[in-house]
Amino acid sequence: MGLSSVLALGQNALELGLISALTVLALFLSYSMLNVCDLSTDGCFTLGATVGAVVAISGHPYLSLFAAMGAGICSGFITAILQTKLGVDSLLAGIIVNTGLYSINIAVMGNSSLLNMNKTETVFTKCSELLKGTALAPYYKLIVALIAVLIVVLFLSIFLKTKLGLAIHATGNNPDMVRSSSINPAFTTIVGLCVANIFTGLSGCLLAQSQKSVNIDIGTGMVTVALASLLIGGAFLGKGKIPIRAIGVVLGSIVFRLVYAVALRFNMPASMLKLVSSVIVIIAISGPYLKSKYPMFKRALDHKLHKEVQ
Repeated sequence: MGLSSVLALGQNALELGLISALTVLALFLSYSMLNVCDLSTDGCFTLGATVGAVVAISGHPYLSLFAAMGAGICSGFITAILQTKLGVDSLLAGIIVNTGLYSINIAVMGNSSLLNMNKTETVFTKCSELLKGTALAPYYKLIVALIAVLIVVLFLSIFLKTKLGLAIHATGNNPDMVRSSSINPAFTTIVGLCVANIFTGLSGCLLAQSQKSVNIDIGTGMVTVALASLLIGGAFLGKGKIPIRAIGVVLGSIVFRLVYAVALRFNMPASMLKLVSSVIVIIAISGPYLKSKYPMFKRALDHKLHKEVQ
């Protein structure tokens, strides 16, 4: 593999990692802060992609970003209402919304499973035109994704320091304490999930515009990818202030995409990539546990060897 191939592979992984990082940051807010496992992520990601694609195809590339974020708010609101007002378990609420979004996404795409955006103006083509003739021209996708991630990280860093942000974090830690403090945990849950799904919808929109196409299965497995990236990021920078942890989450997403890229480079069948995701999740989850058990295992092994020597 030549140097140019390695650099191209790294750039592609970095672009996808940054775009996916928006979904990971959404999970960081809903799962790590709010303590809600939102299984509607796959459907919301696809919803952002389809809504953004349809608006971009109609000739509004910048408006497509806001439309995708608005679609994410709607998805998060419905998921939160099912949990907080209708008494549906959070896991079940996510599954229900994710299932319903499949039909909605098909309808948004005009009862088609594929939208082609080859001749559509997107935020990426706009950036490409802006950078044409400069040294940064080959990195237009990377620049757009990086700007989006920086804005979201900055927003989270500020938002989670506000009273509402602190209330959302407190709701995840101890909802009873929040309730005794005259704060409505249902309200903080609704706001938290709506904000989180804004990032997911934006992530889907950017990936669709980057690929210049939308498939109905574009969001399949995103919750697994995001969870794996979140756990990997936690291993890097899992402690400290919110900005540091958010940067760790982004790094986790990039590392995950690099592993994916290497797997593809070794001609691994596409059907096996979901298995790779599952294995990465298992390693990320069980790694800290196995590490904590290692000293005990080592002592037991040393004791056994010592007895055999005697």
